[in-house]
Amino acid sequence: MFIDTGWSSLPKFGEELCGDNVEVAKTADAVVAVLADGLGSGVKANILSKMTAKIIVTMLEKGASLEEVVDTIGNTLPICQKRLLAYSTFTIIHAKENGEVYIIEFDNPSVFFIHGGQISTVSFREIEVLGKKIKETRFQASPGDILVAVSDGVVHAGIGGVLNLGWQWENVAEYLQRMAKPVVNAKSMSRVLLTVSEELYAGRPGDDATVMVLQIRNPRTVTVAVGPPRAKDDDRVLMEKLQAETGKKVVCGGTTGTIVARYLQKEIMVDINKLDPEVPPTGNLPGIDLVTEGIITLNKTLEYLRVAHFPEQVPAKDNGAVDLAKILLEGDEINFIVGRAINPAHQNPDLPLSLGMKIKAVDEISNVLSSLGKQVTVQYL
Repeated sequence: MFIDTGWSSLPKFGEELCGDNVEVAKTADAVVAVLADGLGSGVKANILSKMTAKIIVTMLEKGASLEEVVDTIGNTLPICQKRLLAYSTFTIIHAKENGEVYIIEFDNPSVFFIHGGQISTVSFREIEVLGKKIKETRFQASPGDILVAVSDGVVHAGIGGVLNLGWQWENVAEYLQRMAKPVVNAKSMSRVLLTVSEELYAGRPGDDATVMVLQIRNPRTVTVAVGPPRAKDDDRVLMEKLQAETGKKVVCGGTTGTIVARYLQKEIMVDINKLDPEVPPTGNLPGIDLVTEGIITLNKTLEYLRVAHFPEQVPAKDNGAVDLAKILLEGDEINFIVGRAINPAHQNPDLPLSLGMKIKAVDEISNVLSSLGKQVTVQYL
């Protein structure tokens, strides 16, 4: 299973820095995500929560026990002598790709667990670690499950204003249950929930608010064939690779589209409804999710990806580059199959140099996607 993570934060009104922090570490088979809420707000709270989250993630990555983590935090960070309160509260979610989930909570609101589109009860047991009361739970998650951790600024949203007693955990749970089904990804879900919190605060948050989401699902795979193979005999290899992949399939380039259409024994129909002066029109080919022109579309896609980190941020235009950018951003595992045949049309010295640089375009797109947490592979033919 794939574990998608995303988070969003909102600082207290009048503060530049949020007193909450999130740290996420990914290993070969698991994700460790920590949401820390620093005491108070502003710079001091930000530093305390940042240190707390960083220490926890680093130590758990190295295999430290919970006792060692709590002991290190207790000996590293101060306790407020005036209020005798903890320097930072925290929520730890350790989720493995096989579905095993381990959650640790220290004075943060309980994690919301959405299973089958419904809020599911999670049974915690309370333990004492070095004098601190900590809640923990272990359970098996399934594809489609969602875990949402929040700082108390979310459940207190609207207190004394829009809502006398604040949003409260049960109301947040009800809202999450309504929005869980159409969720695109973890980041989008965190942004939506935080936006509602800000509205309940009437745009003047009375506390730092943070939402951290882990979405457990089967990987969304995308396979993109770019350009024809260098050797004609490898046309069949290209098709075998393309057909063997699951998930969405994209073909970039006229020659590549012709090869794929021939092997599928289908005809590409140009979509005349998508007429953008900057991007050539797309084609429709049964069995393929998207057929585009080559280098111009790739370069425009790269331009979009440099500023859009999730699908909703892609410009509201109707062209092949927008379609491709959205498909790539919605995917978890992206596989490029790049043909190394030289297109004679792109060697014309009167044409822009970028037209002869499809491999560079794919490399740069791959780098952007990797920086966004996508698993990207590139195969050459």
